[in-house]
Amino acid sequence: MAVQSRQKQKLLTMKKLFEAKTDENHSFTGAKLIEILGDIGIKAERKTIYDDIKTLCDSGMDIVTVKDGHSNAYYLGERTFQQEELFVLADAIASSRFLTKKKSQELIKKLQSLTSEYKGKQLRRQIHVDNRAKNFNEQIYYSVNKIQEGIFDEKVIRFRYTEFNPDKKQILKHGGDFYTVSPYSLVWENENYYLVCWCNKHEKICRYRVDRMINVDVTEENIRRLSDDERAEVSNLQSLYGMFGGKLESVTMQFDNSLANVVIDKFGMNCHPHRNSDSTFCLTADVQIAPTFWGWFFQFGKKAKILAPDNVIEQAKEYLEEISESYK
Repeated sequence: MAVQSRQKQKLLTMKKLFEAKTDENHSFTGAKLIEILGDIGIKAERKTIYDDIKTLCDSGMDIVTVKDGHSNAYYLGERTFQQEELFVLADAIASSRFLTKKKSQELIKKLQSLTSEYKGKQLRRQIHVDNRAKNFNEQIYYSVNKIQEGIFDEKVIRFRYTEFNPDKKQILKHGGDFYTVSPYSLVWENENYYLVCWCNKHEKICRYRVDRMINVDVTEENIRRLSDDERAEVSNLQSLYGMFGGKLESVTMQFDNSLANVVIDKFGMNCHPHRNSDSTFCLTADVQIAPTFWGWFFQFGKKAKILAPDNVIEQAKEYLEEISESYK
């Protein structure tokens, strides 16, 4: 009975062998395939092997025929992902702060199953990303799924929220009370996930970092419906710098030409910079004026300047004066 069962698994076993053991540099002759199958208790003959290979091809597998001496040899050609695509995915997983080291290793191992075992080893490359610590919170992987479930089903979610104290210990905010919120969207900003939601506790639109959320659960309660103004606020919280609050302003900025790459990286290819001198260029963009914006802007020192509007220029002066006061 066991032998008969193994025979029924022959096509599936051959499929797995082609996926794991072959690529353009590693192939099987018909005789070698018969030998491998025989070693695991599956009887095969030359004629039936060729019929089986044809059946696998008819099912959609790209089994390529090449010459190995005087014999034909076979390997799996086109796959769902090209090797270069797998490298991109593996590198993104390895360098992501969002994923813990353990979860990154698990995902890369799964990616390895999408290519041959020979090429799969190359996916475990050591990616060095300067000053980028991996996330310590394994729960975030599952929290995102729960949040997406709440958004899709339009159900209220609840969670506990944490923060760090100066001793680097993670503590619960508000004594560990649950936050109950209506989730509207997840935003990826500066390598972190943020939830944009209506918070029952604060009775307003809020955003929370997902990696600081624990014990996330979906309730049976329907989400709160937003007014037109609240929908606009949610939209703003999904825009550049919007994750950090502040009034949305159309700001004209001047930058040194050497900052072109940095500015375009930040504002995207849809921004419209224009030269205003041989050494500088200007850009007008909608940003929310908040400490995070000033932190980004002032890092460039004299190479960046606010040109308009006047109220934002005054805010810049006040912000710099506050910093200067702390050093007196």
